[in-house]
Amino acid sequence: MKVIPLILFLFSLLFPKVALAQNYTAVGTERLIVKFRAPILKSQRDSLISSFGVARGEQLKLKDTVVLNVPKGRREEILGKLSKNLLVEFSEVDQIATTQEVPNDPNFSSQWGLTKIDAPNAWNTTHGSGNVDIAIVDTGININHPDLSSKIVLSINCTVVGCPVQTTTDADGHGTHVAGIAGSITNNGIGGAGVAWEGRLISIKSLDDSGAGYYSWIANGIIAAADNGAEVINLSLGGTSSSATLESAINYAWSKGAVIVAAAGNSGKNRALYPAYYANAIAVAATDQNDKKAGFSNYGTWVEVAAPGVSILSTYKNDYSTLSGTSMSTPYVTGLAALLFGQNSEWTNTQVRNQIQSTADAIAGTGTYWTWGRINVCRAVGCALATPLSTPTATPTVTATPSATASPTPSLSPTPISTVTPTPTPTVTAAPKPWWCQYIPTHSTCQ
Repeated sequence: MKVIPLILFLFSLLFPKVALAQNYTAVGTERLIVKFRAPILKSQRDSLISSFGVARGEQLKLKDTVVLNVPKGRREEILGKLSKNLLVEFSEVDQIATTQEVPNDPNFSSQWGLTKIDAPNAWNTTHGSGNVDIAIVDTGININHPDLSSKIVLSINCTVVGCPVQTTTDADGHGTHVAGIAGSITNNGIGGAGVAWEGRLISIKSLDDSGAGYYSWIANGIIAAADNGAEVINLSLGGTSSSATLESAINYAWSKGAVIVAAAGNSGKNRALYPAYYANAIAVAATDQNDKKAGFSNYGTWVEVAAPGVSILSTYKNDYSTLSGTSMSTPYVTGLAALLFGQNSEWTNTQVRNQIQSTADAIAGTGTYWTWGRINVCRAVGCALATPLSTPTATPTVTATPSATASPTPSLSPTPISTVTPTPTPTVTAAPKPWWCQYIPTHSTCQ
């Protein structure tokens, strides 16, 4: 049994994922990420690494970037030497990010979030397109779930060196829950609906089966998503430490035309979470059924929009469950981005992002908790307007201040504990009611 400080042991009893993160690195070693300046010869790079007497880990998908396995106690010494070496562009600790969900009421079984963002009316205007790919960078997606299986077109595992194409089943369940919110198979007579009716799913496992993963894994997952043509990348995860590696991956995906959507975090503070804080990511806060900020949700002018995040029913492992967190809010925005790409195939990622922002509902807290408001899918796709929406203008710059001191270990959340199987809904036969009433029977149109 590993010997750990008593305070950490007691903390782990209450927050099991924290303990996992604290002991995540192999015993006796820590991981550093090093980005070398180009051009550099392999012999020069190898010579520098060997001069420190450390082992080289994997080559990342970022060019000239490698992981070093450093003995504990030598981290600061080696980082100091690397920072002074002209061959090195940057070096940093390979931090750990985690999922951003919290447990909630296990008896809640209504997809209230879809009604709140007016997705059913939006579906009468557009189903999006089956040519749009949504990458879920997370714990993987259960490829056997009946509400997701036929939508998954690619499965990649970036917790393994080289990010091989590899089928994953998502033992944690978080990635499957997120995928269901963004893109469950809709109108199939089972389970629930996803925001992106016609969008496809790419499963990218960058967190392990406990819901935690190194920044290097996540960076590799983001790049793999962009290289495989994902129009939208969902990041329902985060850590409290900034990272040049992570930001470089975000910027790379943006340069490839992808919209990147990320969770703002669950510490209930005006505190930066990464990668959501970066300029080329859309940071998403969580709201409740009354359009109020969820108590756990991070906030601030660095957060762009809000979306439902309390007691959200979605696919989970082989069944369904309700979870809460900014992890759940994020895929609502991801699904909307996919709908917009499908509706407007010529649009750029900047236009899609601007449309999401400019059509959000300015609910209470807008301008303080988030910049633009809670998303409105119907307004975004134009179904509530008499004339088509014009091409959006440039997004105004929002300046925010991150937390003064970033903790080296990200804030973690307890493992979800409840599983709820929704009651089957009878097939709608009354002609005057929209077809989607079988999924959202509580909507006013369906009464």
